[in-house]
Amino acid sequence: MKVTVVGAGNVGATCANVLASKDFLQEIILLDIKEGVAEGKALDIWESAPILHFGTRVRGVTNDYSQTANSDVVVITSGLPRKPGMSRDDLISTNAGIVKSVTENIMKYSPDAILVVVSNPLDVMTYCAYLTAKVDSRRVFGMAGVLDTARYKAFLAEEIGCSPKDIEALLLGGHGDTMVPLPRYTSVGGIPVTELVSADRLQAIIERTQKGGGEIVNLLGTSAWYAPGVAAAQMVEAICKDERRILPCCAWLTGQYGLKNIYLGVPVVLGRNGIEKIIELQLNEQEMQLVKASADHVREVMNVLDNMQLVKS
Repeated sequence: MKVTVVGAGNVGATCANVLASKDFLQEIILLDIKEGVAEGKALDIWESAPILHFGTRVRGVTNDYSQTANSDVVVITSGLPRKPGMSRDDLISTNAGIVKSVTENIMKYSPDAILVVVSNPLDVMTYCAYLTAKVDSRRVFGMAGVLDTARYKAFLAEEIGCSPKDIEALLLGGHGDTMVPLPRYTSVGGIPVTELVSADRLQAIIERTQKGGGEIVNLLGTSAWYAPGVAAAQMVEAICKDERRILPCCAWLTGQYGLKNIYLGVPVVLGRNGIEKIIELQLNEQEMQLVKASADHVREVMNVLDNMQLVKS
């Protein structure tokens, strides 16, 4: 199988590196607009193959979308990263134009590809790609929940003093400060998290998760890349191997959770056809209120994109 990663920055290069090392793909194309960057990073990854014992061929190209032809999955990481003091929403005008152009070029050469969007603001950039691609929404979705859940699990593991491998958790909603971690669906080795973490500490962890991206930006001066790159790679693996993993993804809702015509983070079954199924949880009143508040925020930014008239719905 063939996978293209558009954007050879930190996230894109990390995603390509992780995918190559797993050795289940025939070819990975790493594409960027800056001369030599994709080529150099792809060559560096390929030179690690004899050490890590993988055979996936990694090739870098500069702005030549013909080399991406017949890709099975395309990961879109293109766009400006966040800077300190900048919200994801501040990025919309610039990154929407980039995502639109990338999507048009990808669909020209790989009309049957599945698109995994990573660019920020995530929910709205996924919407932008969907409007541009004009394909079934099951083939266009965003990486957010896998990353946000990983942060939630990592913080819980620190608090409890356990391995993050034993934690099962789930989040809903938009990718940002309004995301909705669900303690009721969080367990550690089968034990409800509420029996291991006090209510005030759990709330503090939820708030840290909601601001997890900003914490990294404040420390590094730019967006995170290791965890986002790995999260995107996990989604690609689930698709290419037809694993039918249940993962939280930014998906197009058509009535689920009482919401319609909006991209929002929900649990899905991810397989060879993309989103095989959207799983609708039975939320209590408080949880549903939080999800709807998150959806309201996402819809506000979607409206900003609509009003730009950059892409036609």
